[in-house]
Amino acid sequence: MLGWELPPHHSGGLGVACYEMCKHLADSGVDIDFVLPYTTEHRTSFMNIIPADNQTIDDFKWSGGVYDLKSFPSQDSDCTVDMPLDLTKQHDLYAHNIVKIAKCGEFDIIHAHDWLTFKAAIVAKRISGKPLIVHIHSTQFDQSAGKKGNPAVGEIEIVGLKMADRIFAVSQYTKDVLVREYAVPKQKIKVVHNSVNMQIDIPRNKNLYEYLSIMKSNGYKVVVSVGRMTIQKGLTHLIKAAYRVISIDSKVLFLLAGGGEQKEELIRLTASLGISRNVIFEDWVKGDALKDTFKIGDVFVLPSVSEPFGLTALESLNYGTPVIISKQSGVSEVLDNCFKVDYWDIDLLSEMILGVVNHSSLAKEMLKNSRRECENQSWYKTARNMKNNYEEMLGVT
Repeated sequence: MLGWELPPHHSGGLGVACYEMCKHLADSGVDIDFVLPYTTEHRTSFMNIIPADNQTIDDFKWSGGVYDLKSFPSQDSDCTVDMPLDLTKQHDLYAHNIVKIAKCGEFDIIHAHDWLTFKAAIVAKRISGKPLIVHIHSTQFDQSAGKKGNPAVGEIEIVGLKMADRIFAVSQYTKDVLVREYAVPKQKIKVVHNSVNMQIDIPRNKNLYEYLSIMKSNGYKVVVSVGRMTIQKGLTHLIKAAYRVISIDSKVLFLLAGGGEQKEELIRLTASLGISRNVIFEDWVKGDALKDTFKIGDVFVLPSVSEPFGLTALESLNYGTPVIISKQSGVSEVLDNCFKVDYWDIDLLSEMILGVVNHSSLAKEMLKNSRRECENQSWYKTARNMKNNYEEMLGVT
């Protein structure tokens, strides 16, 4: 298996998804060699982690977020540029170093996650002759919100998709994108939903957001959104909806957690609308701080323009916060008992937010029913789905 990140060294949901699916694949009897492009300590007993290069994680932190669009062509321009030098270098280095691993390793299938690993995966397939699965968590179409995006990355995606013997898509939504935008035969694609491990969280004595806790005790409500601040995530629409919400109920606060190239633009937009007192921007949060972020909310909003899955919505439900999700998301396929809205419908989104924060009985019922749906999802089912595909490709009965 070829990946780009694993917890605790991850910048988004990709590393978390890889970790969980591998853990449950291992539980089902699959032996995994997980190859990363750097070396670092991972306390993981259920799979063998192999560094493709001796560079450390500190050396590797060269790009900020590889899914940020700040290094991509302007979305309003026809000009094209190559990937940044550092990204090209790391991408090619991974492919170069995979040669020895592919020659020496004993494996039956190559399973590669997203375009970042595609060059290395194609090299491994050529050397070993083993079947290749590419796992699509996000595409250039998604990351550029349905626009052109980075043509160099798009070309890598197309080659990887063509060379793959089978493709895993994290949702039917993503499968449809691959068929429509990348001309991939639909019979080549299998839908493998992400999941979350539902658990009862033990409350901590101290919450990161003491200020928000005090405000809530004074009758304020908190709307939370967690994710990379890029055009893909639709946060400009959420802020415009926030303006309408606050104009009706000034005791609603918005907490936006994450980082990304659009953050400064979002702060300026908030200021221009005169709602800065009600909108709080938080940097990347992980671990217990991430739990606090979900738990402090009265409602979680996923406003993405194009979201292959949307694991944060399930995480929010796990920590006891009901959700409003974009119809343009894969997670909308597994949740029915929540509010769904087209990302561009600011009026309806603001009405939904006000409805949830001001009607506790509605919020509780949504949460209860959504959590029940989550319990029907599991990484165990996801792993079983993937293992069945492995066995089918290998002719195992």
